[in-house]
Amino acid sequence: MLQRPDPFNARCPTRQVLDRIGDKWAVLVMILLEQETLRFNELRRRIDSVSQKMLSQTLKSLERDGLISRRAFATVPVTVEYSLTPLGRTLAGTVAALTQWAEAHIGEVEEAQRRYDRGEISASGAASA
Repeated sequence: MLQRPDPFNARCPTRQVLDRIGDKWAVLVMILLEQETLRFNELRRRIDSVSQKMLSQTLKSLERDGLISRRAFATVPVTVEYSLTPLGRTLAGTVAALTQWAEAHIGEVEEAQRRYDRGEISASGAASA
């Protein structure tokens, strides 16, 4: 009988996938690639504050997981384009839904942060008396 995956176990493959898609750079790359195929430098320009090294590592990880594809063209210098794979497209809807939630609720999150920082909300989440 197959054992159900346990994402709370550090060695579980499900956990490894969740770690990848929970990474802020991976999410931002996927959001952009859902819209269009992009070159490395286009991605780097559009994702504010990502380093070349971090973007390169993120792209390699997403490619390894089968979520994006890398296509190189024999030019000088080499031109490389990235796009979502069919598997990546199945995840893109979930990423888009998370983005929409963040955009819809950012005001509430920021207000909660302000209340917390002023000490109006305890660490347990209950309002202070």
